[in-house]
Amino acid sequence: MRREPARVLIVGGGPTGAALALLLSQQGIPLTLIETSRNLDRVFRGEALMPSGLAALEQIGGADLLDGLPQRPLAGWRFVLDGRELFRAAEPLAPGPACTLVSQPALLERLLERAAGYPGCQVLRGTAATGLVEQNGRIAGIRLADGQELRADLVLACDGRSSLLRRLAGLELQEQSSPLDLLWFRLPAASTTSAAPPLPQGDWFTTVVGPAGIFSLFNGATGVAQLAWVRPRRAVATGPVQTTPTPAESPWPECWARQSPPELRAWMRNGSVHATAPVPLAVRVGLAPRWHRPGLLMLGDAAHPMSPVRAQGINMALRDALAAANHLIPLLAEGAQPAASQLDAALAAIAAERLPEIRTLQTLQRQEAERGMLLQGQPWLRALLLAGAPWLAPALRHHWIDQQRPLRQGVTTLNLLESPRLLES
Repeated sequence: MRREPARVLIVGGGPTGAALALLLSQQGIPLTLIETSRNLDRVFRGEALMPSGLAALEQIGGADLLDGLPQRPLAGWRFVLDGRELFRAAEPLAPGPACTLVSQPALLERLLERAAGYPGCQVLRGTAATGLVEQNGRIAGIRLADGQELRADLVLACDGRSSLLRRLAGLELQEQSSPLDLLWFRLPAASTTSAAPPLPQGDWFTTVVGPAGIFSLFNGATGVAQLAWVRPRRAVATGPVQTTPTPAESPWPECWARQSPPELRAWMRNGSVHATAPVPLAVRVGLAPRWHRPGLLMLGDAAHPMSPVRAQGINMALRDALAAANHLIPLLAEGAQPAASQLDAALAAIAAERLPEIRTLQTLQRQEAERGMLLQGQPWLRALLLAGAPWLAPALRHHWIDQQRPLRQGVTTLNLLESPRLLES
């Protein structure tokens, strides 16, 4: 008896799920993507695309994928200690594109819109997956909140760092301790009738370290200034982040102004901008030692929630999608009928390919965060670096750029393999 073409269920419409939906659907592979939210514009989504992420996107959707989306290339990176600049590094740091901020909600909408334009791709939004369907020791589909069951030959769990499917599948996440959390602020105009004055730093990403803590300030993809304030962890890893400032920390802009360079200090104090209520982000970092079970594969944050340091989450999500497509498209395209054992071998191969890069980058992220916290806690070290800045700055800049290379380019070479065909949407 002839079987139906292999069917794929993707749970989660974030960067990994949306990118995979487009990669598979343009090869004619039948799939359904399930996304809990109707509106993808949630409070916080990372925007920074490193050269590795930009290269992945071009391979996923073509050179025109980002056309018309809100985006802003970074001018460079600037580091300030106790109100004085230590050094800066202009983008691009190496031959190739500059790190670029792209509105993630707009990018996800573009990916899903293109995927849904291909026959055989169904995108269900506002629908939650609540269970797994098992048959003969194999994941054979998912159960939706309304009780409906969707069967598939393969389930791809791209449902984020708090992945329900990971827990239901009994796959472990080994969490790493993190010494910090983030408070994320937007700094729009104080009045709805006037525009906020532009950041005096332009499109530089400025990191400020001082006695009150560490914060980074930059223009987001849509032009609204954003500020990420690093805070020492005050709660258990799964608990809430303390958002109430102490008297010495209030009002927010004055706290930041006191350790900012003169031009930023004046900008924060001029009354034309205000800090929105912060979005607390509990930094959760982990790695699943096993990403798959028969019939199911975890990808993206479901398999490896990343630290926010150097925005690796979205970039690694897109590279996960490329790696998965390279293994799955040859098995599933052209109405192929792979055996279950072939599919499961591909899932193991995808995880084996991606694990080394993720391990390396999480280690580099942790080391960079630890260096920042050490610097913030040692006033004498900041003073020493500033005293030697006229002589040390070039060497510090060169060393920092060298450290960033794997975080920008990735650890391994990863390109989309030539596919059997490319459908017209």
